[in-house]
Amino acid sequence: MKIIQINGHKIEVLFSQSTIAKRVDEMAFEVAETEPQKLLAVPVLKGSFIFAADLLRSFHSADLLPEVDFMMLSSYRDKTTSSGQVEILRDIQTDVTDRDVLLIDDILESGRTLAFAKDLLIARGARRVMIAILLDKPHKRAVDIQAEFCGFECPDKFVVGYGMDMGHAYRQLPFVGAVINAG
Repeated sequence: MKIIQINGHKIEVLFSQSTIAKRVDEMAFEVAETEPQKLLAVPVLKGSFIFAADLLRSFHSADLLPEVDFMMLSSYRDKTTSSGQVEILRDIQTDVTDRDVLLIDDILESGRTLAFAKDLLIARGARRVMIAILLDKPHKRAVDIQAEFCGFECPDKFVVGYGMDMGHAYRQLPFVGAVINAG
């Protein structure tokens, strides 16, 4: 177990940079195997931005050429636990009618945010909405939703790095780590 001290916080490395890179490449080929039609990739900002960028670049090797639009949803704000209410902070601009959509998010925890986004895109006419997540916390699920593509199952710890933050800090870390004694 590797522990790093950053800005007064101890962070336990759960998934290293190389482990994540290997799994993201594998996930790109898993998505390609579904033979998506008119694929629109929709990263859910902010936490997914690094994962989404790496996955989108890996799509090139898997012969996928998605269009990309962005959605910003929030149920956390500055907290470490979900409020239970999902807000659209930025909506996509692309018509999803009769398209396959891949929602890309950092973590599937309560499921409320991704269930909201999936239902919204289906209601707008998407042919199929799939979900790709870096981390899954199935023991935290509040709604019945599963991701078609998952990087890793995550222990019940507050995680940062690889795009995920704690009060807007630690997003830049190249690994996923658990904050020891997070508020």
